[in-house]
Amino acid sequence: MHLSGDQVIFWQYGWFKINLTIVSTWVLMAVMTFGSWLATRNCSQPAQQRSRRWQHWTSLLEWVVVLIQEQLSDVGLPEPARYLDLIATLFLFVAIANLCTIIPGFEAPTGSLSTTAALAVCVFVAVPYYGIRASGLARYLGDYLEPTPVMLPFNIMSELTRTLALAMRLFGNMMGDGMVIGILLVVMPFFFPVVMKLLGLLTGMVQAYIFSILATVYIAAAVGAKNDNSKGGNQEWTTQPS
Repeated sequence: MHLSGDQVIFWQYGWFKINLTIVSTWVLMAVMTFGSWLATRNCSQPAQQRSRRWQHWTSLLEWVVVLIQEQLSDVGLPEPARYLDLIATLFLFVAIANLCTIIPGFEAPTGSLSTTAALAVCVFVAVPYYGIRASGLARYLGDYLEPTPVMLPFNIMSELTRTLALAMRLFGNMMGDGMVIGILLVVMPFFFPVVMKLLGLLTGMVQAYIFSILATVYIAAAVGAKNDNSKGGNQEWTTQPS
């Protein structure tokens, strides 16, 4: 019994490897890309020209987008549409990866530390990107010196450790779920694995939600906290034209 898809190697040349995690990740990315194109290709057409089936899919897609935007707004992000692409992609990738575990032979790439670390690095890069975009480089870096310059190394360490925690949390939950199901398959191969599989799917959805919400909270802390107006409490954006 292997712990993750990293141990299933299809091809190797020196240090470069193509393992099950890489294959699963790229297959999932291709499916998500194709599915996104398929779901949105008729959105620009008038409602009268769409089939009834596509109207239902478009309404569902619009509902999902509005729901995610409301979640971003509730967390405290101003203009949530700015962050919809990143947060929604993180959520859908983790959620779909975990849901696909019902397919025989499929192992979720989120059960590999390399995948969860890559997702955490995306969040780690996004936080200063949006923070600098919102308040400027000097003001963003100055926040690391608050409330006193002595806190600089501790604030930097905080950024690094929360990125590590984000990766380890998702990896630990996904790997632990797979190990429990594997053990139950050996001990009680009929009833309990089915129940645990259903609970695993629920856990996967919860982990997708937690991961995306934590990413939103980190970005909101970098953006919202730096845009407080001491006079009126309003938030201002100082983005540069692209």
